[in-house]
Amino acid sequence: MLNPSTPAKEQFTILLVDDDDLDAKAVERMLAKQPNPPKLVRVANGFQALEKLQSQTDHPIQPPYLVLLDLNMPKMGGLEFLEEIRKDPKLHSSVIFVLTTSSADQDKVAAYQNHVAGYIVKSEVGPDYNHLSTMLNHYLNTVSLLH
Repeated sequence: MLNPSTPAKEQFTILLVDDDDLDAKAVERMLAKQPNPPKLVRVANGFQALEKLQSQTDHPIQPPYLVLLDLNMPKMGGLEFLEEIRKDPKLHSSVIFVLTTSSADQDKVAAYQNHVAGYIVKSEVGPDYNHLSTMLNHYLNTVSLLH
């Protein structure tokens, strides 16, 4: 169960950056099972994610938030997104977890060099993404995120 320790009037947001509809639906179902689910915002590539986070859309993402990031996407992939966000003085400290099909060591190294909070391979999250739910719950209940 996700129960972030943010003030009751603030809603916590997860920005899901993934072009795969089935994976996005699985994350959405996993979050919907939570007693106090965070707001889920989904975009299909890194370019759209940067627009959301840089307040270039009608509905920008406001803190507190974390990002679940796929690596393999059209237009702007996850590693390119990581490089861009870490250059942005307002967004460089964003909490980002990679959630991807890639188990390649070079992808893991590149992601951690860009200071991700964790690297999660989709095939290892368990049925109904229950391992992801548990991990996010522990993280959100342990770490204070910037507002």
